[in-house]
Amino acid sequence: MGWKEAAEPYLTRMPSVERPTGHVPFKRKLAWTGVVLVLYFFLTNVYLFGVAGGGSDLFGQFRSLLAGGQGTILQVGIGPIVTASIVLQLLGGANLLGLDTSDPRDQALYQGLQKLLVIVMTALTALPMVYMGNFLPASDALATGLGIGSFGVETLIFAQIFVGGILILYMDEVISKWGVGSGIGLFIVAGVSQSLVGGLIFWEGAVGNEGVIPTWIDIALGNAGQMPSLLSADGIMFLLLDGQILAIFTTIIIFTVVVYAESVRVEIPLSHARVKGARGRFPVKLIYASVLPMILVRALQANVQFLGRLLYSQLGEGLPTWMGVYTQSQGQVYPVDGLFYYLAPIYQRSDWMWWLGGTAQDPAQILLRVSVDLFIMIVGGAIFAIFWVETADMGPESTAQQIQNSGMQIPGFRQNVGVIEKVMERYIPQVTVLGGALVGLLAVMANMLGTIGQVSGTGLLLTISIIYKLYEEIAEEQMMEMHPMMRQMFQE
Repeated sequence: MGWKEAAEPYLTRMPSVERPTGHVPFKRKLAWTGVVLVLYFFLTNVYLFGVAGGGSDLFGQFRSLLAGGQGTILQVGIGPIVTASIVLQLLGGANLLGLDTSDPRDQALYQGLQKLLVIVMTALTALPMVYMGNFLPASDALATGLGIGSFGVETLIFAQIFVGGILILYMDEVISKWGVGSGIGLFIVAGVSQSLVGGLIFWEGAVGNEGVIPTWIDIALGNAGQMPSLLSADGIMFLLLDGQILAIFTTIIIFTVVVYAESVRVEIPLSHARVKGARGRFPVKLIYASVLPMILVRALQANVQFLGRLLYSQLGEGLPTWMGVYTQSQGQVYPVDGLFYYLAPIYQRSDWMWWLGGTAQDPAQILLRVSVDLFIMIVGGAIFAIFWVETADMGPESTAQQIQNSGMQIPGFRQNVGVIEKVMERYIPQVTVLGGALVGLLAVMANMLGTIGQVSGTGLLLTISIIYKLYEEIAEEQMMEMHPMMRQMFQE
């Protein structure tokens, strides 16, 4: 008996959100999406009971990308969901699972296995956060008051984090089945949008630390302290960095490039084999795999940095220097040398602009780190884009089968799956690799130049792309609401 037969009774009984049996009206989809979004914002403001002050965020700069909130019930965010997806994609890409997602039985097994992995990853992510490294320190007063000791309070904190991880899993499933878009995308947009709005209007601190609007009000009123002459070289540099002109410029450029790249496509003409005059086009977009594979690349990097900080919290100075040398600043621990330093992404301008005194590393070290980050994002983006296309049934073979099943064909070619697949192989693999590499390059460049609200480049790319796709999906939903016959055709 194979593993599928042994695991089927358990995986198929995993709790799941019931799929709608018929068409869900657009207004109801919006309502479900709004309810889940409000619940998400509510849960990110429900702080863990039993946590004392102090501690640090293990996710650090990856927090906006992995959603959730430090010290809240959504402490782990979408991290376990993304990590489970990475594991399944790697296993599926190596054909170790033996699952055919076009088969309803195997599809149910795949979904059950994914949920099981998310539950396991939630526990594995929460365990070291609570019980190791003092990242979420237990309240001694509560331990004494309840008479359960520090371990009892830590167990209580772990239970809250675990429940939060399961909640975000099913919130994502509600959006996927009853709402608009995907829950993961919605949560990323919510977190990044908060940072962008804060980067515009945040009013505390001095010039260079406050939002764009307060910064320019202070500059106009002469409240910017020792501001150099704006016509000098120092003044121009002041406006670019402290005045956040470079951040505004980078954000606009990234927005423009992503929207343009989403609209660039190769359209393969199609015609119906039996109905004359029925024609269509199959679009192969430049960012064919979307920017979602970037989540997988950054999540992989986040897990590596998570491991490094965990090892440092346990070994301290006993950690071999070739693995990592860590320092602490403003309550955050980060690497300054060793393997974990070179594998850490470039987060902001101060990480590489050594001539401004923002970093103490040698220029050679910084250039090596930038090169490694570029290599990981460009090559990793291309590789994960290929995995994404294959597992999401967007590859040449799956696409050709879908076109064949719809009764369409490519004009001038025989109506044969193999023929259609050969045509698709001319475009899909090349565009997938090119799009994945382009997105990786844009993400690194956005991090290096800085954005409004210090949003990570990957987070900004994801937000723009997700909003663009939500716009397309909403337009399609409205069209099908206006024309029921079209809805029937799409469903068939």
